[in-house]
Amino acid sequence: HWLDLLLSSCEVVLMESEKSLALAVSRPRQTGFFVTQLMLRVLAIVCTSAAISMMITSGQTLQIFGIPFIARYSYSSALRFTLGADAVVCGFSLLSLIFVQLLRRPNSNPSNYFYLFLHDMVMMVLMISACAAATAIGYVGRYGQDQTGWTAICDRVGKYCDRVMLSVVFSYLAFSCFFALTIMSAYKLKSRNETSESIN
Repeated sequence: HWLDLLLSSCEVVLMESEKSLALAVSRPRQTGFFVTQLMLRVLAIVCTSAAISMMITSGQTLQIFGIPFIARYSYSSALRFTLGADAVVCGFSLLSLIFVQLLRRPNSNPSNYFYLFLHDMVMMVLMISACAAATAIGYVGRYGQDQTGWTAICDRVGKYCDRVMLSVVFSYLAFSCFFALTIMSAYKLKSRNETSESIN
């Protein structure tokens, strides 16, 4: 009887040691995950802020036969949508920094990673939609479209087109950040589920 008791005690000690070792190994991974998350979100905030600044200051005025012609982003519904998407993504990225910090707590609910994944996926889809809309109208503005009679305007309003192009480039960079964040969040959610299943 005492031998069985001793063996069972040894098994418990071994199991606890394995858990402690697993936690010690996973702790640096957890730190790296959260640091990367924070860096990508801050980068997304910087990119969307730069995109908003470039878009707002893109206006240009020129004279054609004595008549003032003003080029503004607000004249294009696609560019207005892009600016709005950048503003929404920038705001939600700021809020997500708080959410990520809450997830770092030891007693945080693992199911909250699903909401992080959902947030990142929605932001990614919103950004690529805005980038696609701005790219389409930007292409027409720079190269025109002979089939529909739309002429290129960037040879006349170069400053306007250059700033809009820079804004779209920054928006694509923000999309890339959320694309990486979506993959990371999905992988973390999958790892959490596998860990929960192995413990059960």
